Amino acid sequence: MTSGQTEIWHNPRCSKSRTATAHLDAAGVAYTVRRYLDEPPTVEELRAVLARLGAEPWDITRTGEQLAKDLGMAGWSRTEADRERWVRALAEHPKLIQRPIVLRADGDAVVARDEESLRTLG
Repeated sequence: MTSGQTEIWHNPRCSKSRTATAHLDAAGVAYTVRRYLDEPPTVEELRAVLARLGAEPWDITRTGEQLAKDLGMAGWSRTEADRERWVRALAEHPKLIQRPIVLRADGDAVVARDEESLRTLG
């Protein structure tokens, strides 16, 4: 994560991700792009991002993906006891991370998947 600058965890093949970068561009927000599928976040980075989002790992997991089904994630508990299991799975399989995640320069973060969250970006 780049400190002091907005960063977007981006997948250029995702329309929601492309929409978020277009929104940032139109708003004149300077940002860096992290292609998180090519440069997966570490467990520590995921913990930090979850704290910034005020979210749990299951909140940012693409549970509808075939990989999530293959891992049996639907049966995993959503409790503090299993939280690290979820975080490790996201670090090992970044495809399961909801996108795009925008880490704002002011310290906030948002999963920018809808119009409301995009408005918070600038």
